[in-house]
Amino acid sequence: IPMMRQSELFNGIDVLDSEGNVVGQSQAAARSAIVQVTASRIIMATPGMALTPVIMNTLDTKTSLLKGGRAWLAAPIQVGIIGFILTFATPLACAIFEQKSSIGVRSLEQPIHDKLREMGSDTKYLYFNKGL
Repeated sequence: IPMMRQSELFNGIDVLDSEGNVVGQSQAAARSAIVQVTASRIIMATPGMALTPVIMNTLDTKTSLLKGGRAWLAAPIQVGIIGFILTFATPLACAIFEQKSSIGVRSLEQPIHDKLREMGSDTKYLYFNKGL
């Protein structure tokens, strides 16, 4: 994800005030967005990677489903299990962080501080779209 979004790390992403007006572009907001997206992607993949081997091991040792001439069923069953898990894990992982995230003005770059001062704003938080 950081490689795909490296232009955001170099150029920053738009930060907005509470009314949706662009105040500037921030590399700090971009870093925060990328960390949030990376964390949610890891959380999304974890249940499928952790539960599928356990379920497959149980099916293999405690049932006759995968024995004999039905060993070919292992791959389609794994795909079905992962698909089922991702059906629920994907929206839950995406919902962990709000799409429109906030960041404290203190942690942003100096040009944004200058722009806020120029606008006469005393806002403490700005907002950005974290992406998916």
